[in-house]
Amino acid sequence: MRDGLERLFRPRSIAVIGGGAWCENVIQECLKIGFTGPVWPVHPTRSEFGGLPCFASIADLPEPPDASFIGINRHATIAAVTDLAARGAGGAVCFASGFSEALAETGDGADLQAQLLAAAGAMAVLGPNCYGIINYLDGAALWPDLHGGRAVQSGVAIVAQSSNIAINLTMQRRGLPIAYVATVGNQAQTSLAEIGDALMADPRVTALGLYVEGIGDLPAFEAMARRAAAAGKPVVALKVGRSAAARAGAVSHTASLAGGHVGASALLARLGIAEVTGLPAFLETLKLLHIAGPLKSGRIASMSCSGGEAGMMADTILQHGLSFPPLDAVQRTALAKALGPKVALANPLDYHTYIWGDTAATQRTFTAMMRGAPDFGLVVLDFPRAELGDSPAWEKVIDAVEGTMAETGKPMGILASLPENLPEEVAVRIAARGIVPLSGFEDALTALDAAVFLGSMTLAEEPLLLPKVPANAKTLTEADAKRLFAACNVPVPGSVEVRGTAGLAAAAGQVGYPVVLKGQGFAHKSEAGAVVLGLDCPEALDAAAAAMNTESFLVEKMISGAVAELLVGVTLDPAHGYVLTLAAGGTRTEILGDSVSLLLPASGNAVDAALSRLRMAPLLDGYRGAPAADRGAIIAAVLAVQDFVIVHHGRMEEVEINPLICLAEGVVAADALIRMGDDNG
Repeated sequence: MRDGLERLFRPRSIAVIGGGAWCENVIQECLKIGFTGPVWPVHPTRSEFGGLPCFASIADLPEPPDASFIGINRHATIAAVTDLAARGAGGAVCFASGFSEALAETGDGADLQAQLLAAAGAMAVLGPNCYGIINYLDGAALWPDLHGGRAVQSGVAIVAQSSNIAINLTMQRRGLPIAYVATVGNQAQTSLAEIGDALMADPRVTALGLYVEGIGDLPAFEAMARRAAAAGKPVVALKVGRSAAARAGAVSHTASLAGGHVGASALLARLGIAEVTGLPAFLETLKLLHIAGPLKSGRIASMSCSGGEAGMMADTILQHGLSFPPLDAVQRTALAKALGPKVALANPLDYHTYIWGDTAATQRTFTAMMRGAPDFGLVVLDFPRAELGDSPAWEKVIDAVEGTMAETGKPMGILASLPENLPEEVAVRIAARGIVPLSGFEDALTALDAAVFLGSMTLAEEPLLLPKVPANAKTLTEADAKRLFAACNVPVPGSVEVRGTAGLAAAAGQVGYPVVLKGQGFAHKSEAGAVVLGLDCPEALDAAAAAMNTESFLVEKMISGAVAELLVGVTLDPAHGYVLTLAAGGTRTEILGDSVSLLLPASGNAVDAALSRLRMAPLLDGYRGAPAADRGAIIAAVLAVQDFVIVHHGRMEEVEINPLICLAEGVVAADALIRMGDDNG
């Protein structure tokens, strides 16, 4: 941990530097949150500010402050940081903008940021362009605006790259106890990963939530994730910037599939960080992790007193990696005894209203459902409006859930179909009894998905292959690409490269009919009409060549007996690493959209598991009596492509085999693309 972060996040004294409204808000938030240490306003001309006596300069402060909020312009901020570092202050929040994040607008932002870092030295700095941090555990708020959190004894930490999003998250009314909220600004010195590390070091923090716009320091982020896993602190991330648009000017199918958000998602999965895509699911997941932690499996029991709610659960789960295990004989017997003959027994269960208000019968029902396979139980229960008066029958359902948890030792949640039907006061009270209060079918099941992932994930043993962008990258001919692949043990078809049309017949005779004729120099041969299959005589070969607008040809042996066609590709993602994509191959790759992505290096087991996640996996396993593909040969070819990329690390920009023809015995790389350049060092 950087020197001073402990003092900055858990301060005993706070200095507020500046005289604007933002600084006055910091003082008021410190008072409202109950900060017990001294708050020292610093202003050169005022004797009093925010109801507190002012100090004319940092040098006049009684002692070095643990934490400082600097709310002055960017040039004055550098002078203040210099003075704080000289006094031995713990750390500072730099509120001002106009540094490297505004280089295009200011022109001098990068220079000012360099000056800021030099001024800070070893002193910890958050930002610039940063709201700051709130500590709800100890009562400290270096925060220039409103926030909605409350004092807690333990809870989750949230680190956000957007101050407004951070404010919004503190305003949640879902019963989530928040221990810390921190914003990172442009991460001039202290990265999101370093802040996450520092907050997770507090034993009162149960889980970490990250709102991520961009991951700057990949090694630090990877190290943070590994330390979190070692400490048993689950991490969930909401990564913004998703896009369906492929990379501009993509020369391969791989680049299209790996565009947008794929690299970030692959990175999070590799590092054992659960990913969600919306703020409600983000909050629900953190709540589930705080109370129940990661889950052993996705086997769920659902209970409600309504067929409509049971139907909603049954439909919603189809979009998730969860299951409702069928009832066994023991469960059916116990449920029939508790509910009588008029209730259809199933999971999800509609237990009707025959036992409504009977705590003992309700608990017997819930306990029967939680016996056996389920590892988590959901009771759907929407609460009436507060103005309608007490709801004792609803309280009996809560009692029954608590009793069932005590009997079975399994975690459970109470799920309101609509967030407004689970009042904050009820959610807090339920959570205090160890029951997870959840809101919304979709968000609740997304949270369960994330908790199951965290309960079963295994971090990759090898460190990430860090991205290096080559210089002067160019696309090799297919013939050259195949020679390079063959040298690293990727099987390729017999082929002859021909210049002009005179040697085509001899080349075909050399490889043996039937042949494939390809025109070289096209990024997408099929679209350009530059590939013709199954040519079985010289006349057909000459006619196919005449129709192609090129003088460079490749004559290849036609491969028959394909079980399936795969795409295997690696694309350099400068922000996240090298994205290995496995997909349904051929000319319809983008239309099918059947792909899985990993980051390099990937193990053989990881590649095998990724193949099983493809929708086309049944083809590889032998569909409807067809032969199975040679799984071992597929994995060996993928690992050989990976080895090629690693050997040429720093030079490789993109490689692709499409299709990799999968046979009952062996594989063949029918088409190949390599784009590489010079190592920048």
